[in-house]
Amino acid sequence: MPAKTSEPEDQSPETPHYHGHRERLRERFHGAGPDALSDYELLEMVLFAAQPRRDMKPLAKSLLKTFGSFAEVIHAPEARLKEVDGVGDVTITQLKLIAAAASRIAKGQLQRRTLLSSWNDVLDYCRTSMAFADKEQFRILFLDKRNQLISDEVQQVGTVDHTPVYPREVIKRALELSATAVILVHNHPSGDPTPSSADIQMTKAIIGIAAPLGISVHDHIIVGKNGHASMKAMKLI
Repeated sequence: MPAKTSEPEDQSPETPHYHGHRERLRERFHGAGPDALSDYELLEMVLFAAQPRRDMKPLAKSLLKTFGSFAEVIHAPEARLKEVDGVGDVTITQLKLIAAAASRIAKGQLQRRTLLSSWNDVLDYCRTSMAFADKEQFRILFLDKRNQLISDEVQQVGTVDHTPVYPREVIKRALELSATAVILVHNHPSGDPTPSSADIQMTKAIIGIAAPLGISVHDHIIVGKNGHASMKAMKLI
């Protein structure tokens, strides 16, 4: 008996019943644009390459029902994806390729622009990179005096609800890179981006060490699948 997570073998009927459906989706995509397609239809098109001889509509709908949205599907942990009937290694590779491409594009846009004049790009990049991760990550964006990105580094990866952060290590790295400002970012896998008291205390500790050295902490952004929170906008720092 085949394993639940294995992908079905390709079948080769002379006229697959889904052939016309795929062509119609492609025509709508090219004619009306991607916004004309629903999440499950866009997901279907992503999956075409993974399973070229199978009707992908049921699998696309099953994935969306399981994870909630297109973004949550492509960022879902591999172990959970494998629990969905019909998903195997090839399909997972295709989904993770889309996730990696989205992150690479967002990072490229961030590096080409003055950071603080395109705040939406910062938020988009942070959400794309971290919002759907299943473990907490603490990321630092190091900036020069013109607020251009010098480096984007994940300093720590923790558990589902905690990441150890060492303020002196943050500032040590900023000095190594000759950064004059930083933006701190971390994610809440629970989905709720509300800062905790520990988040606020840790941020203030970093600011306390950075300020005498001429390093500004522009913000601490927390992202989750339900949105984002800016400590500066919330007047917490």
